[in-house]
Amino acid sequence: MLRFWLRRGVDGFRVDVLWNLIKDDQWRDNPPNPAYQPGQPPHHNQIPLYTSDRPEMRQIVAGLRRVTDEFADRILIGEIYLPVERLVAYYGSNLDGVQLPFNFQLLQSAWDARGIARLIDEYEGKLPPGGWPNWVLGNHDNPRILSRVGVSQARVAAMLLLTLRGTPTMYYGDEIGMDNVPIPPGRVQDPFEKNVPGLGLGRDPCRTPMQWDGSANAGFSVAEPWLPVSDDYTEVNVQSEDADRQSILALYRRLLTLRRSHPALSVGKYEPVATTGHLLAFVREAQNQRLLVALNFGADPYELSLDSISNTARVLLSTHLDREPGTPIQGLGLRGNEGVIAELSGAEA
Repeated sequence: MLRFWLRRGVDGFRVDVLWNLIKDDQWRDNPPNPAYQPGQPPHHNQIPLYTSDRPEMRQIVAGLRRVTDEFADRILIGEIYLPVERLVAYYGSNLDGVQLPFNFQLLQSAWDARGIARLIDEYEGKLPPGGWPNWVLGNHDNPRILSRVGVSQARVAAMLLLTLRGTPTMYYGDEIGMDNVPIPPGRVQDPFEKNVPGLGLGRDPCRTPMQWDGSANAGFSVAEPWLPVSDDYTEVNVQSEDADRQSILALYRRLLTLRRSHPALSVGKYEPVATTGHLLAFVREAQNQRLLVALNFGADPYELSLDSISNTARVLLSTHLDREPGTPIQGLGLRGNEGVIAELSGAEA
């Protein structure tokens, strides 16, 4: 089946629940989970010892990769919800596994500068030699980023995703600031919510139709869609934000343009900058190009000294989209909930 689609020209495969494809060949029962609490998803009442992340998966993944490598420039992406030390095993012992084992840490961690700095360092430190990192900010199984971190921080989250080292994965609608949508009981579609209602496990709120414009059904369909569109669709949509130079859509486009035009962002190395409090900062460097990314996760202003980083710097982009590109700076004064990318010169970090 892989070869059938690869011969037809597909670029690759995103393999669903990759770490769960193989079960114990002796049909042993999973042990009960002593930490299980009422209200948690029902499958959490067991420790998936015999149904998840089995040792046999290494051979299965290597086999999938061998088939994919019969074709040029194809990719395997694995959906894998595992701790980092187990996740990185899916790169394979000699990078003969999936090229991108999905890294879902940003979906599952508290939105805290110090905690996220630690998880970036841990992930970078545990990647196998030559393993290419990746980051996921939103997907179809988790609340939307705007619902998790709020309107003010959604722009900071966008800058984080598109400046970290590795391949970023964006979820449709996040680029226009779509929010979770309350789903009336009669409109529920997710089998998870239908099977165990009332536990807040339904994923429909983050799966509502893409909001293209302000017309009926947000321009998604001439017929009523299977899920309701958000009440704010007449303002939060591609058409209206396309005309707004300060919109979050404009920010995503500026970030993507910078990423394509600056090797430091697309392929450069990652170097953390020592910070405290609500500030996360790092330097990306490649081809004699050094870019500072500074992200304020808090509502209060933050002053970042550049003395140990660079002699001079100039602003490239602010999440507020109101700083003039090319403006020289001696220090970086960040407003609350602001992220800034600056080009550095002078002293090495």
